[in-house]
Amino acid sequence: MENGAVYNETTEPQAKPPRRPFGCTLRHLRGWRLPTKALQAILSLLAVICEEIVEDCINCGGLYFFEFTSCSAFLLSLLILCVYCTDVYETFGEDKVRRV
Repeated sequence: MENGAVYNETTEPQAKPPRRPFGCTLRHLRGWRLPTKALQAILSLLAVICEEIVEDCINCGGLYFFEFTSCSAFLLSLLILCVYCTDVYETFGEDKVRRV
């Protein structure tokens, strides 16, 4: 007898999961969450653009604070969208993402 006839493979090869383009998934932002986060990113970007239009100001302290907060909101909302809509969420794990 040949070794191939006696010893057959006992395990099946694992099927690879289907590849998503850029690893995008909407599984973690369902319902109203995805449009809300997208709207937040758009509005904060619009605030940054509107702040940059201002050429002259008398008391610029408030304007600089508004620039800082709107830019921070835009970057953080993009980060949230990237984490929840890509494979990063599964890579790091739910507990680490929620903790951060």
